[in-house]
Parts: sequence; C-alpha cells; structure tokens
Amino acid sequence: MKRMMRRDGSKQLKMTFLTLEELMPESHFLRNLEQCVDFSFIYDIVEPLYAKVGRPSVDPVLLVKMLLLGYLYGIPSERKLEQEVRINIAFRWFLGIDFDEPVPDHSTVSQLRRRKFGKT
Repeated sequence: MKRMMRRDGSKQLKMTFLTLEELMPESHFLRNLEQCVDFSFIYDIVEPLYAKVGRPSVDPVLLVKMLLLGYLYGIPSERKLEQEVRINIAFRWFLGIDFDEPVPDHSTVSQLRRRKFGKT
C-alpha cells in the first residue's frame, strides 16, 4: 500500500483567552526581580524632570525598567530593545504592557536616556 504525504496548508484561527500572568513562569528571574525591588522610588527621583502641563508622558518606571532589561539581557540598542519587548512575553509582563497595548517607541527610550539620564 502506497502512503501519500499530505500537507494541509490551511491555518485555522483559534481564539484563546490567556493573560500574561498565566504565561509567566513562577520561577522566572524577572518575576523574582519584581518581587524584590520596589520601583516606585523612581517617581520621586524623576518628578522634577517632568513638566506639569503638556502631552502625557510615558510612565518613567516603565522606561527605566525597559533600560534595565536592555542592560540585563545585553540588548545593544533601543531599536532592538523595542523589538524584543514587542515579542517577549516575560518582558511585557515585567513592564506591565498587555498584549493589546503598544510598546514605547525606540526613539522615546533613546530620548529618555539622552535628555533625562544623560549625566548619570
């Protein structure tokens, strides 16, 4: 009996409801880091650097955490960091960016590094 190989090219879409919390392993390094470090101190430090009026800013804790991810994981550029955050579930969890939320643009991260933290 001759067997025929068949390749089914159809890709049926399936809807599944998952949260980042469900996908993030309990033992992941970033989960442990989040439990050990209270990043809220950043707000007090950067408050004088932000204007009270104008366009809404990106959360400074999110931006600092993004820079920290770049440092910890050896990501050499803001552009690459933006790409990694876009696809990495653990990074999204750590930053508090849900699946349907946009990732801060690489130029925003670059401007933060240059303008706000240029002398640090």
